[in-house]
Order: sequence, then C-alpha cells, then structure tokens
Amino acid sequence: MSGMTKKFSFADVIKYLILVLWACTTILPLLWVLNNSFKESNEILLNPMKLPSKLSFFNYSQLISYGNMNIFRGFLNSLIISGSVVLLVLLFGGFAAYVIARFDFKLTGIVKIFFTGAMLVPAFSIVIPSLVILRKLGLNGSYLALILPQTAGLLPFATLTLAGFMKTLPVELEEAAIIDGAGVLRIFFRIIVPLSIPGLVTAAIFVFLWSYNDLFMSLIFIPIREKQPICVLLSLVSSIYGTNYGAMMAALIITVLPVIILYVFLQEYVIKGMTAGAIKG
Repeated sequence: MSGMTKKFSFADVIKYLILVLWACTTILPLLWVLNNSFKESNEILLNPMKLPSKLSFFNYSQLISYGNMNIFRGFLNSLIISGSVVLLVLLFGGFAAYVIARFDFKLTGIVKIFFTGAMLVPAFSIVIPSLVILRKLGLNGSYLALILPQTAGLLPFATLTLAGFMKTLPVELEEAAIIDGAGVLRIFFRIIVPLSIPGLVTAAIFVFLWSYNDLFMSLIFIPIREKQPICVLLSLVSSIYGTNYGAMMAALIITVLPVIILYVFLQEYVIKGMTAGAIKG
C-alpha cells in the first residue's frame, strides 16, 4: 500500500492536541507581551487584549534614557558573562564527559551520582560560601565573580549531556587513531569534538540560556551597575519610574529577542543533540 496518505488514530489526535495546547501556553503570552509593548500604559490597562490603536516605538526608545542604565552596555556585559560561561563549561564539561563515556573505572557510577546530585543543589544555598571565597580571591564585583559560580553550577548538566552523546559515537574511529599513534588529546580534539558538534551546540544553547536569564545570582555577585548584565538592568524598569507597563513589555521583548534568534538559527543542532543523546543513557 502506498504511503502517500497517512491515517491519524485517535491517540495521534490527542497527542497533537496536547502539543498544540502546550505550544499555546508559551507562544500566546509572548505574542500578548509583544502586542502590548507598542501601547502606552493607559491603553494596556483599558484594552490589554486588543491591537494597538497606533504602532508606536515610544516604549523602546524610553528604555535607552532610563536613569543611569545603559542598555547596550548591559547586552555587552551579558555577552561577556554568558559567552565566558559557555566556553568554560564546554571545555571542562567536554573533558569530563569524554572520560565518563570512554574510560571504565571503579568510580564511574559514583561520579555520575555526584554530578546528578549537584544539579539538585539550589542556587541560594551556595551564595554565602561563594561570596566568602570570591572575597578572599579579590574577585568581588568583577565579571569572574559571576562567571565562576555559574560555570560550576552548569557544569554537571553539560557533562552528563555530552557523556550521553559521546557514548553514541563509534569507537572504531578512536581505535584506528590509536593504531596510527594518536594520543588522547589529539583523539579528543581531532575526532571527538568534530563528531560531537550537535551535542556541544545543544549544551551551549541551554547553558547560554540559563546564564543569560540568571537574575538571582547576577544581582548578588555583581552589584556594580556598569558590569551588570541586561537581565538585571531591565528588572529595574518597574522600580525606577513606578509601574510603567509599556516599558516593562518592551524590556521583556528586548530580553527574549536574542534568545529566540539564537534558537531559530541553531534549532537543527539542538534536535540532533537531544535525540542522539537519548539513544544511549
């Protein structure tokens, strides 16, 4: 029988219905925020569900002159902090994942339990010890004061994700390289890293998102306004000039826009990395 026509079962209809409803819970609030970002606060209160009476970018231009905030500097700070966190997590997480995936030793199970348990530790429980350590190192108020705790917190997730992906790679390529005289580092950088691009991109996107949206740790570890990331600056919009709903909506759109653009361009790698990592645990 030709496969041109596909019959949907009742279970398929229920499955797609749930997926559509789930997608609506994310997409519709975002569209609502985008729509209201072009309105003034009074119009948002009177007609929050209607289209704007006129398309105005006043709320977006207003953010540039908000107090002592520098929106562009905030984006640069976010790029420096989140970019550094991604590089460090992928470097150290990649090494650790390769060891877990390819080398059998007695403590492998304990190491996995340790990494899994580390992901369950709440962020607020490490604030005081981290502040004490950073003060002794003279790093308080610097970019490293936030980069190092975020790297440590996100390293377990990246390590376990990459280890699951690397287990799916064929061992024969490494065995051939060993016969040709290649060392461990050369195998890692010349064979494992190129083959693990989908897994690395997947881990990089999630790490970037979590670091980019981490308002709690950013507020605590970087109190200096000139070094604070964009999420901290935009969170101050509602407290500096009262309840300006229009500016708050514009701030939300500015915050999520880079993340959406990043995902749109890299979604193919995300799907490959997540599905490949799910084949072997």
